[in-house]
Parts: sequence; C-alpha cells; structure tokens
Amino acid sequence: MPMPMLVSFLCFCCCCFFFFSVPTLLAQSFDTNASSTGAAAADAARALDALLQDYAYRGFVRPKTGVPYDGVVPSNLTGVQIAAMRLRSGSLRTRGVTMYKEFQIPTGVVERPYVERLVLVYQNLGNWSLRYYSLPNYTYLAPVLGLLAYDASDLSARNLPGLDLRAFGDPIRISFSDVDSAPNGSVPKCVWFDLHGLVIFSNLTAPNECSTIHQGHFSIVIESIPPPSPPPEREGKGSNNRRTWIIVGSVVGGVVLLALLGFLVLWARKCKQRKKMQEMEKAADVGEALHMTAVGDTKAPSATVTRTQPTLENEYVP
Repeated sequence: MPMPMLVSFLCFCCCCFFFFSVPTLLAQSFDTNASSTGAAAADAARALDALLQDYAYRGFVRPKTGVPYDGVVPSNLTGVQIAAMRLRSGSLRTRGVTMYKEFQIPTGVVERPYVERLVLVYQNLGNWSLRYYSLPNYTYLAPVLGLLAYDASDLSARNLPGLDLRAFGDPIRISFSDVDSAPNGSVPKCVWFDLHGLVIFSNLTAPNECSTIHQGHFSIVIESIPPPSPPPEREGKGSNNRRTWIIVGSVVGGVVLLALLGFLVLWARKCKQRKKMQEMEKAADVGEALHMTAVGDTKAPSATVTRTQPTLENEYVP
C-alpha cells in the first residue's frame, strides 16, 4: 500500500475510534445495569412461582375436589400466603368457582392445553410484592395477588409448567380485601402482570375490584412522583471505577494511535529522502565518462565529437 494511502487509512481509523468506539463503550456501561436488573427480577418472579407451586401442593392431604387447602411457605418468605384447590376441568368450565379467596371465577373458563384435572394455586405476596414486582413511579395500595393453573395429574410434581387459563365469557373478578386509601387527587388503577413480563393497567370495575380474562398477578396502584436521583458521588464504587477505566483506556488508546501515526509519518519522510538520495547516487554511477584528450603536455576531458580540436595559443606564435 502506498504511503499516502496508508496514512489516510490510519487517520480514518483514529476518527472512527473516537467517534464510535468511545461513545459505544460508555453507553454500554450505563445501560448494562438497567437491563440486567429487569431480567433478574423476571427470573426471580418465575423462580418464586415454581417454589410456591411446590409448597402449595404439599398442603394437599387427601384432597377433595373444589376445597381450598392453605399451604405453609418456608421461613424465609414469612408474610406470603398460598393456597391450592383441585378442580375437574369440565366442572370449572360449566360451574366456575363462587369464591376462591379474593377471586370469583365465572363459568366459561378453560385451560390450555387441556387436562382432566387442574390445580389453581393462590398467592398473596404481602410485603414481598414490591421486591418481586417492582413498578417504578407507582405505589402499591394492595398486595400482589396471584392465580396460576397447573396440571393435577401428579400432586408431588415440582417445577410444573403453568397452564394458560382464560375466561371466554364473563371476566374473573378480584375483590381486594386489604387496600390502603388513595391520596386526594390520585386515581387508583388495576395492574396485571402476565407470565412473560407484560404489564397492563386498567380501570377499577368497582371500589377495590379489578377484572381479568387471564391468569397472572394483580394489584391496585397509584401513580407517584419518582424520588430524586441520587447524586453521582453516591453511586457504587465499582460502577464509578469501571466507567473511569473505560474513559482512561479510551484516551490512552487514542494517544497511542496518534503517536503511532506520527511515527509512521516521520518514517515515510525518511524513506522518501533515502530513496531520493539513492536515485541521485545511481544516476551519478551510471553517467557516461568523459573522453580525455592531450592538449600539449596536459590532458583534459573532451567530447567525443567536436568541431574544432583544442590547441595552445603559443603554437601559432612565430
């Protein structure tokens, strides 16, 4: 590659490094925490569902169809309430459930895929609601309640996949019994969390009552003013150190590239001068040697062909 093209290419690389690499690294360092936190919260919620399904099934002792059985959660989840009720699929569709804790299930509710018997697991997350279902800029007026359906063919099974429960007639109604008063000027809203991370808000259908056609987790919230952002100096030391090292590394890398570019420019100049000197020396070496001619008692260079032979002036003196 010729020297001018090489220098231009290196200049272009330096510009690309500063204008694209550095902002991208900084953006990644700022966005990684937010995305990882959201994914971790969703994984934690699904892990909690699997754990509560296991402990809810343990509450069955000679279970009877249509009778709810309260379960006992592990000691590290004190404050969470669970229950389980086994039903026939056909009975759920044709009769519904008059009242299952805070849930009123009408007729026309079916599950997919179809199973002969199913279990409805009830959850009341209590003071754990905000931890597993964080909702920025909103305040909970009621604990998060969950209603999930599972296959009942094996009551000792764990980590069962949830069934897709849906109401094709009247909606399922949730009558919250433990609801805080809403501040003046605020409007309570129903919130629904599905099992895939989707969050949907809707209006209350009655005081302290929400409705749904799907299973999932539900609560009543109000919009709140977000707290002020913490000052930069209070951020984690690890995050600050990482950002500092990214910036320092970017600057040092740019300086190294510029120094390398300057070195290559000087090297190109020296190579050009050396090449020019070599061409001059070569031209001197291959030059034609002049013919020597005797002029009196001395010899002098002369051309091979001349019009007049050189003579001494005193040869013509008488």
